[in-house]
Amino acid sequence: MSSPDTEFISILGAAGSPEAPPRVSSSSLPEALPVLGLSDIVIFPGMVAPLLVETAQSTKLIDDVVGGDRLLAVVLQRNAEAENPLPHEMYEVGCAARVLKMLKFPDSTVRVLVEGLWRVRVQTYTTTEPYLIAKYELVKDVTEDSVELTAMMRNAQSQFQEIIKLSPALSEQIKIAALNTEDPGHFADLVAVNLNLELSERQRLLETASVKERLTRLLPMLNREHEVLTLSSKIQTEVATSISKTQRDFFLREQMRAIQRELGESDPNAGEIRTLREKIEQTPMPAEAKQVATQELDRLQQMPPAAAEYAVTRHYLDWILGLPWTKETEDKLDLTEAERILDEQHFGLRKVKDRLLEFLAVIKRRKQIKGPILCLVGPPGVGKTSLGRSVADALGRKFARISLGGMRDEAEIRGHRRTYVGALPGRIIQTLRRIESRNPVILLDELDKVGADFRGDPASALLEVLDPAQNNTFTDHYLDLPFDLSRVLFITTANWLEPIHPALRDRLEVIELPSYTESEKLEIAKRYLVPRQLEEHGLARQEVRIPNSTLRRLIHDYTREAGVRQLEREIAALTRKATRRIVSNGHFPKPLVLKPDILNEYLGAARFVNETAETIKEYGIATGLGWTPVGGEVLFVEATRMPGKGGLLLTGSLGEVMKESAQTAMSYLRSQAAALGLDLSDYAQFDIHIHVPAGATPKDGPSAGVALVVALASLLTRRRVRSDLAMTGEISLRGRVMRVGGIKEKVLAAARFGIKQIVLPDQNAPDWSEVPEEVRQKLKVHFVHHISELLPLALHMK
Repeated sequence: MSSPDTEFISILGAAGSPEAPPRVSSSSLPEALPVLGLSDIVIFPGMVAPLLVETAQSTKLIDDVVGGDRLLAVVLQRNAEAENPLPHEMYEVGCAARVLKMLKFPDSTVRVLVEGLWRVRVQTYTTTEPYLIAKYELVKDVTEDSVELTAMMRNAQSQFQEIIKLSPALSEQIKIAALNTEDPGHFADLVAVNLNLELSERQRLLETASVKERLTRLLPMLNREHEVLTLSSKIQTEVATSISKTQRDFFLREQMRAIQRELGESDPNAGEIRTLREKIEQTPMPAEAKQVATQELDRLQQMPPAAAEYAVTRHYLDWILGLPWTKETEDKLDLTEAERILDEQHFGLRKVKDRLLEFLAVIKRRKQIKGPILCLVGPPGVGKTSLGRSVADALGRKFARISLGGMRDEAEIRGHRRTYVGALPGRIIQTLRRIESRNPVILLDELDKVGADFRGDPASALLEVLDPAQNNTFTDHYLDLPFDLSRVLFITTANWLEPIHPALRDRLEVIELPSYTESEKLEIAKRYLVPRQLEEHGLARQEVRIPNSTLRRLIHDYTREAGVRQLEREIAALTRKATRRIVSNGHFPKPLVLKPDILNEYLGAARFVNETAETIKEYGIATGLGWTPVGGEVLFVEATRMPGKGGLLLTGSLGEVMKESAQTAMSYLRSQAAALGLDLSDYAQFDIHIHVPAGATPKDGPSAGVALVVALASLLTRRRVRSDLAMTGEISLRGRVMRVGGIKEKVLAAARFGIKQIVLPDQNAPDWSEVPEEVRQKLKVHFVHHISELLPLALHMK
């Protein structure tokens, strides 16, 4: 139930139902009344108001009331959205009313005119079908004959008369009614009806039986309304004065144009200049920007259109007028909804999601962005870019992505100066103009791929962009005007942090996205990848089904990656084959089930074979674990010896640090030969060759130290290394096994390769808890402090 258009009263007066009965006394009211719920209006005693009835239940109520004594109770709903409210969704105090007129329309709606009679308090609801009927009690005004009440009445009358003078919406009839109303209770109700109040404020006034308390509540509201109307009148006067000046200027300009036309000096570009001037006046922008734009327009007005500078200035003005100086989207900042969006669009990544939700919670609390810039770091294909889009969806902001990969020119960020031909603003300003908002989420993708050459260093230009203390006055070289970037939420992504400029890295808060486990890849494939590929290939879920066993074999035999991009490509290839089969053979009566045994036919032989499935049968071979920007990797270290002069040969595209690790391993074994039971009496008669496949892939870092020492020990002691054991750790000349990084990625790589046991430095014990529980259950871990603890674990007994 709501209030209809203002013309409705006149319509009812012309075409309504028969005249309403004369006023009835309260003693003749029935014991129970039908209750009509109101959604956006509160009816007071003495108030006549039009109502719109739309629901079938309410229409039935009105028909029965008009056919009877025309009396009902109108009560405000607690839930305005409820079409058929229940008793607990209604306020207790309402108004007994009678229907004066009723009019039915062709769209099955009913318009009624009701008059409020008395305040009533609902006691109990006797029935809810076909509509609410309730027993009630009258709420009579509690008044007193005192000087204080009289003074309050006169004060309220005086203020209300001032409001009537200032408000064009209040008619002369209301002024006359206010002057002739002597009863304080009736006057308070008259003011409450005609004052601009919230529904909750009107309901509280209706529930207040004490006339003195009612006036006490009304007086501050009258004061507030008077102040608002006074200020509005002042603003309107200033606007009218401004319009008068604008009209005068317009008149003078028209006179000038008329004179120019008479003299034959009409300007064909006057219309364009006038349009630009109006845009400058209407576009909200900082005073400095408006001043510069006006100066450039005045220069443009003096230039001949054929001048080269004319197009440059015109282009510059278009950029100034096209920027969202004040235009922004409103943040939703609903953490529950944000969590739902993140969970809906990404599987797993619990710690990453928690950190993003904490970031959004701080924004909601502070109402501004003055915190660290988030940097999502992880291997390719784990969802860094899509997480940025999910943050934008959670905030209700516009989203833009700027790829920094291969960027080498500082002007890509800051723009070119206008002195250059074809100059443009930088990518930041271009993006803001394109999406027409000054508070979007901008994802700076591939931050670690930014380069530098003779044209400058884009990373240095990003220092100002990504510094919350400076970017509120970011100055693009082309605009040469400060633009506030502090409302922009910047999120960056990278595969690894090493190449990022140190000063830029210091401004970032790093959130690491780990590789996915096999079970996580399976869930991602089921929830996102398979449905997306079926949709892209025009297939329904009822036509093609890919069982879990097929997906597991795809993950295990056809992909070996940290993310899921290759997995999606394989699923796409499988789906294409299925689409061709369906189109060639016609519609299948049953779903086409792609079982694991058809993978060889559709995708060819398995691309990855478990290398650890073969038992190590030779001496001098050890399995190590390494870290790369695309995730963890399993390395096989091979050592052999041959006749020579005691030299050490290293191959496999090894870096300097890895070569030094091999030399350290050899020096330790030679120094501890007696303790380890090594016979090196003929050492000078042989050369030792260490190779780390694959030879075309560069490798470096200290993590392979333990694998190198175990491979050499295996060669020299002629004891084979355990096939199901992989290891990582840096070694020292004293034999200590020291901490290394990337433990989580290395352990996930070991699990993918089928390793059963791993050896880690004891200093990395805290990192073990970061490994997913399902992976920890598959692997047995050994923490070692010294090489003397490592060799018995790694080498078979003779």
